[in-house]
Amino acid sequence: MTIVCLDMESVLTPEIWIAFSEASGIPELRRTTRDEPDYDKLMRWRIATLKEHGLGLKEVQDVISTIDPLPGAPEFVAKLRDRVQAVILSDTFEEFASPLIKKLGMPPILCNSLEVSPSGQILSHKMRISHSKLSAVKAFQSINYDTIAVGDSYNDLEMLNASKVGFLFNASQKMIDENPNLKPFFDYDSLYNAILENL
Repeated sequence: MTIVCLDMESVLTPEIWIAFSEASGIPELRRTTRDEPDYDKLMRWRIATLKEHGLGLKEVQDVISTIDPLPGAPEFVAKLRDRVQAVILSDTFEEFASPLIKKLGMPPILCNSLEVSPSGQILSHKMRISHSKLSAVKAFQSINYDTIAVGDSYNDLEMLNASKVGFLFNASQKMIDENPNLKPFFDYDSLYNAILENL
């Protein structure tokens, strides 16, 4: 039996923080895990930047409500789930992901959460578990699932390399060059076919 583990941002949806950076006019918030591999460090910096600009959860959620999945992503997820079990493994947060998951047809997602003050200020982020994507893949494998993983960035490499097969999707040329063992894809049809070939 196989379960497909999909990253969310850049694989199925636009990058939330890039969209928020553009909407808020704060260019430094464009920084993602493609730029900073240490996700914990990146999130502490993002939260401090929001506080510095007097922005909270509502402002971020207002922008997220305007974001649609990448073209073809909902159809890809639906077609994939007709053939195999699939789950989204993301370092995003429940408070951010909910509207996007609805637009993707409600696939299961394992992600993190935020600590928010009564006034709506984001105080901190709560990681569900250390190395959450790798931990999820290992947990699936421990109950006799093979895993196929799809991601685009540094924080996906552990789950990609621990899986039976790992694929890059919409990855930067730098990621592709640094990880020649991971086949890159840029369209859902080719990715779908590659996944089916490895079931």
